[in-house]
Order: sequence, then C-alpha cells, then structure tokens
Amino acid sequence: MSNKIQTAERVSHQDASDNYVYQRSVLAYVEAAKLISGNVLEIGTGSGYGIEMLSSSADSFLTIDKFESAAGSKASAEIENVEFRQMTVPPLTGLPDDHFDFVVSFQVIEHIKDDKAFVNEIHRVLKKGGKFIVTTPNKKMSLTRNPWHIREYTIEELKTLLSADFGSVDARGVFGNDEVMKYYEENKKSVKKITRFDILNLQYNMPRWMLQIPYDILNRMNRNKLSDKGVDIKMEDYSVTPAKEGCIDLFYLAEK
Repeated sequence: MSNKIQTAERVSHQDASDNYVYQRSVLAYVEAAKLISGNVLEIGTGSGYGIEMLSSSADSFLTIDKFESAAGSKASAEIENVEFRQMTVPPLTGLPDDHFDFVVSFQVIEHIKDDKAFVNEIHRVLKKGGKFIVTTPNKKMSLTRNPWHIREYTIEELKTLLSADFGSVDARGVFGNDEVMKYYEENKKSVKKITRFDILNLQYNMPRWMLQIPYDILNRMNRNKLSDKGVDIKMEDYSVTPAKEGCIDLFYLAEK
C-alpha cells in the first residue's frame, strides 16, 4: 500500500485510537449492504474493510481508488464477483452510461475538487431508478478545519448538490448514543486546548497543503490521548435515522 495514504484520513481497524471513527464507518457499510443489489460501484476502496460486506450483496462489485490497494487487488483475485481498478475521479473513465444499480461512496466527496462533476458522473453511470449512497462529515459537527478536505457540507448543502442531478434525495444522518457523544465532548475539549494557541486563526487562513502534515500529527496524537475513552465504542452505539442537527455524518440516498 502506498505510503501516501498512511494518514489519519484512512481509518484503520488495527489502530485502537481509530475505533471511534472506524465503528461508524463499519455501520455505513452494514446499512448500505442491506440496500444494494445487482451491479454495484464503490468509489473509494480505502483500507478495503467494506469490500466483503458490499460484494456479498451484489451480483458484480467494482471498487475503485486513486491509490493502489493491496486489499482491493487481493479481493479481485479471491472473490469471484469483485474487481479493483486504480482510478482518479472525476471522470469515471471507461465506465458506461446507465450501467450500475448502486454507487456507494463513503467519506470521499469532501476530497473531490469538482464535486458537481463528481455527482454528475455518478448520475451518468447509474441506471434509471439506480441509487447513489454517500456519506460525508456533517460540517456543523466538525471540531476544526480538516485541511485534507476541499470542503464539508451542511445537511442542506449536500441535499442541494445532489438535487441538481437526482430526482429524489433521502437525507439521513449517523447519530451516536450517550457513550459516543461523551467521547465527542472529550474530543471537543481536547481540540480546544490545541487550537487555543492559534490566535491568528491560521487553520482557516493558510493553504491546505501547509497544514496537512501538522494536522495529521496533532490529530493522531489527540486520538492516541483519547484512545482509552473510545475503545469501548461499538458499531451498535451508532444509528442511521433522518438527518437533523447533531448527526456526526451525513448518510444520503439519491435516486436517479
């Protein structure tokens, strides 16, 4: 796996400090697996922990990522209905119109420079009646600027973006129970202690590329510090219900 993706942006199931994020990421895959069927495209293979969950519900499963993926290549070789391709999007190069029943993309759209072209391409490759299942952070719940993200979305902003191409948008959110929100508040206090030194508000005024490495280091240090408080969080501590203020992630279904 490329060293370029060894960042806190790529959640690991092997690092205890990632558990708070990892468990809600797994929930997204579990919920999507209940919905999908037929020909399925995943944009954003990541660490590959969602491949088996999604491919088991699909007739054919194509997973793509901008980086080489050991997990994707392994799944391509070992699981009959799985194919991995390395691809930078948009566009969805070489993928035909009206082909997929579902497109799934988790925690990717916030990294895409031309998000309108991204959504338009997904609409193009979906069959009529096909659905785009997407997750992304809820901007209003972010504790600081994430320089790895081009942008983040509010509930209404993501709905507006998707509605430009899709006929209907089902806006849902990922919520945490009391245990999750206790961790969130501890995280919030810890982040405030770090950002109190940013008296010039540099996190919002400096170019993203200058902040990415410092952010990654501080983010990992903070996760490690809070690790003991987050390791007991389970997937069942999260739920997906209609989107409203307080959801940690947005979980939307857009139908063509």
